[in-house]
Amino acid sequence: MAFRDKTSGVSAMKLTDLYLFPIKSCAPLPVGEASVEPRGLAGDRRWMVVDANERFITGRQFPQITLVRARPVDRGLVLDAPGMPEIRVEVPTRAPHATVEIWKEPVAALPASDEAAAWLSQYLGTVARLVYMDDSVKRPVDPAHARDGDIVSFADSYPLMLLGQGSLEALNSRLDTPVMMSRFRPNFVVDTASPHAEDAWTRIAIGEVEFDVAKDCTRCNFVNVDPATGRKSHDGEPLKTLTGYRRFDVGVTFGRHLIPRSSGTVRRGDDVTVLATR
Repeated sequence: MAFRDKTSGVSAMKLTDLYLFPIKSCAPLPVGEASVEPRGLAGDRRWMVVDANERFITGRQFPQITLVRARPVDRGLVLDAPGMPEIRVEVPTRAPHATVEIWKEPVAALPASDEAAAWLSQYLGTVARLVYMDDSVKRPVDPAHARDGDIVSFADSYPLMLLGQGSLEALNSRLDTPVMMSRFRPNFVVDTASPHAEDAWTRIAIGEVEFDVAKDCTRCNFVNVDPATGRKSHDGEPLKTLTGYRRFDVGVTFGRHLIPRSSGTVRRGDDVTVLATR
């Protein structure tokens, strides 16, 4: 499938899947449309689980957290997980901000209810609590690949992540057991025909919303967690295979990080148009 800039007359690719992650490291929420805000998609990774030392908890340490499903409701979330009753969690508004840590970086956050903390602690088998990023918190994006004033949610480093379908197909062609796109936790999935076409992009539009393609997404052993079971693979896959052909000076890369450059709504089925390449 060809792609060129807006003026070329060649058909654009399509946004085939669109995901929110209401809680960092928890289950993806497929949606038909989403509003784009400066820090990413509205409702994406605005919640996070922290441990007794206020450090973030992810599927790297607790793979079973990927089975926690969060359903947005008015002013909060409904959570469920295997073996656990549903619980409703309200957006905290009155508590003072706490300082939590993500990748050794202090970030202000509002603690959620004690009931939510007890629920997560029981499920994970460790002391845990849920925190929320309200609009007053302005967590900056790494200035090496961003503009002054760019902000991000509790996502690892950048507001959004995109992955091409062709890249996943190329990986699966090398694996004995194919893996699902959800292993890689993208917000946007694009129907690229060729593997890693997205590596060359520096600016794109999805529908009428424009994005800078800031940098490659480097990968760790989180991709070895099967989101269908909440367990890590015993054979080191798919990271082992990715390392064999996607290792560069910056690390093992798979997908691209995006920063919004306009606001609006993106919808599954929107045209994806490449505006600039490197």
